[in-house]
Amino acid sequence: MKPTTRRSFLQTTAAAATTSLIAQNAHAQGGDELKVGLIGCGGRGTGAAAQALKADRNVKLWAMADAFDDRLNQSLTVLQADREIANKIDVPAARKHVGFDGYQRVIASCDVVLLCTPPHFRPIHLRAAVQANKHVFAEKPCAVDAPGVRSVLETCVDARRRNLSVVSGLCLRHDNGFKDTVQRIHDGAIGDIVALQANDLRGPIWRRERTADMSEMTWQMRNWYYYTWLSGDFNVEQHVHYLDVCAWLMRDTYPVKCVGTGGRQVRTAAEFGHIFDHFSVVYEWANGVKLFSHCRQQTGCAGDMSGHALGRRGTALLTERRRGLILRVDGTDRVYEGVTNNMYQTEHDVLFASIRNARPVNNGEYMAKSTLMAIQGRMAAYTGQSVTWEQALNSREELSPQGYTFDSRSPASAVAMPGVTRLT
Repeated sequence: MKPTTRRSFLQTTAAAATTSLIAQNAHAQGGDELKVGLIGCGGRGTGAAAQALKADRNVKLWAMADAFDDRLNQSLTVLQADREIANKIDVPAARKHVGFDGYQRVIASCDVVLLCTPPHFRPIHLRAAVQANKHVFAEKPCAVDAPGVRSVLETCVDARRRNLSVVSGLCLRHDNGFKDTVQRIHDGAIGDIVALQANDLRGPIWRRERTADMSEMTWQMRNWYYYTWLSGDFNVEQHVHYLDVCAWLMRDTYPVKCVGTGGRQVRTAAEFGHIFDHFSVVYEWANGVKLFSHCRQQTGCAGDMSGHALGRRGTALLTERRRGLILRVDGTDRVYEGVTNNMYQTEHDVLFASIRNARPVNNGEYMAKSTLMAIQGRMAAYTGQSVTWEQALNSREELSPQGYTFDSRSPASAVAMPGVTRLT
C-alpha cells in the first residue's frame, strides 16, 4: 500500500472537503449551538478547549482527536472535572477519534475547530478545516517549513473569501498591556525605533521515556518537541511569541535578512532528538533596524522572557511575567496600570464573538509571516549562512515523513552542523 504523504494528505483533504458555502454563516446570528472540535489533546489543546467553552454561552465540545488514545482520554477527564464547563461537554466514544486521520472526522462533525497538534500538522489541518467551511483557532506556530507557511498563506486567503474566522494562538497580541504599550510606541512615545531585542531564556522542558514497544515514529510523536520536523525547533515553537511582538512593533513588516548561530551544549544525548538548546540571531529590516534575538533552554542559567524596543526618545520593556510593560521616556518610567486580562481566554472570546456577530477575524498573514521569521532564524543558525526573507519564503526544504502511520519512516534526524548543513 502506498504511504500517505503530506502532499497526498492535502489532496485527499481537498477531495473530501465540503464544497458548499451554505454553512459558513449558519451560526453568525442568534443563539444556535456551536459544536466545537478539539484536534490535538495535549496540555495546550486542553487549555484551549476549556477557554473555547467559556467564551460562549451556547457551545458544546462535540468531538476530539489525537494521535494517542491516552492523551485524548486524559484531556477529556481534565475538562470534565472543570465544573464551569462540565455541562458543555458531550464527547461519547463515537466522537473520540484516535490516529493520524482523526482530524477529518472531527472537522466533518463540528462548526469550530481548535488546531492544537504539533505544528507540523497545522497546514494540513487548517486547509481541511477551511475547505470544509469551519471557523478555526490555530495554535502557534502555524508551520515548521516554508512549504507549510506558503500553504497557510493560501488557506487564509481562502478563509477570507469564505468569510471564515482564523484566530491565531500568538496570544501576546491579545494581552491588554501589550496592546496598550505597542499602540503608545506606534503613536511615537519613544520616537522612531532604532533597535529591538527578544529573549526567551528558560530551563529544560518535558521529556517522555521510551519503552521497548515504541516504533521510531511513535517515539518521535511522543517526544515531538525534540524533532524539527514536528516542532520546528524551539526558536520556532516557543520563541515565535516574542519574534511576533517585534514584528508587531515594526507595524507588521518583516526582516529582509538575518544571520545567526546556535547549537547543542547541554542536550547532546540521542534522547533529545536533534533540536538545538540555544540560538542567537540578528535580524535586519530594510530601514536598518536590527533585532537581537536570543533563546536558550539549559538548566541552572538565568531566565528572561522579554521584548525590548529602543527608540530615539526612550525605551520599552514588554514582558508577560511581570506584567511589567514599561515605557521609559526622558528618564521617567511609565508603567501600564490598566485592566489586565487572561490573553488565552481573550483570543477565544474574540473568535466566538466574530462568529456570532458575522464579522470574521483573520490573523492569517501575521500568523504565517511571524512563523516564517522564526524559521528564517533557524535556517541561519542551522546553516551558518546569512538568510534573506526571499530565501526563507521560497525554500524547498520540506520537513515531512514518508507517510503518516506509526510504522512510517520518520525524516532524517541528524543534528544540523553550521557550515555543513546546506540551504535548500
